[in-house]
Amino acid sequence: MARTKKKFSELSPIARAAAIVAGVIEVALFAAAQIDIYRRRPEQIHGSKGLWVGLCFINILGPLSYFRFGRKKP
Repeated sequence: MARTKKKFSELSPIARAAAIVAGVIEVALFAAAQIDIYRRRPEQIHGSKGLWVGLCFINILGPLSYFRFGRKKP
């Protein structure tokens, strides 16, 4: 039996709210990571800034990885 994808309008109100919240969290983490990368000096980041900018485009894992592994501790 093949499953078809539901349209956003066909989701339950709770599922819609969860999708919106997840999207907002993802965009906020992405923006925070990009701002942090831009403001930090290259010596304060593990690897190159360009690498981390690119990795942040990987859904939620990129920004979380940057905050966990990309920043050097003071």
